Amino acid sequence: MSAAASWSYTATATLWAQRSRDDFSGALTFDAPVTFACDYSSRAQRAVDSTGVEFTSQLTIYTERSDIRQGDRVMLGTSTETDPIAAGAVEVRTVGRDADTFDRVADDYKVMT
Repeated sequence: MSAAASWSYTATATLWAQRSRDDFSGALTFDAPVTFACDYSSRAQRAVDSTGVEFTSQLTIYTERSDIRQGDRVMLGTSTETDPIAAGAVEVRTVGRDADTFDRVADDYKVMT
């Protein structure tokens, strides 16, 4: 973790990575929940996902965690619930990558739901 991230990413969030989607039923399966360090902003803003669909983001999470993908589920705080929907997690709509400007240790990511 970069020096800047160690003092700025003081919140905790939980990630459920999407494992698969059943082609017939559309049912989703997710990996076990994992927590990660982050910071966040909860203001409504327009954004565009990787398929070009415009949406209104309600939550933006800033983190160094590089494996978060569109379709995963995230929530602020810590959860051990295996079902992200039951836990109140929201879908990741887009992930942007920014440089680690100061330390060049690990890039930063902007996760929008």
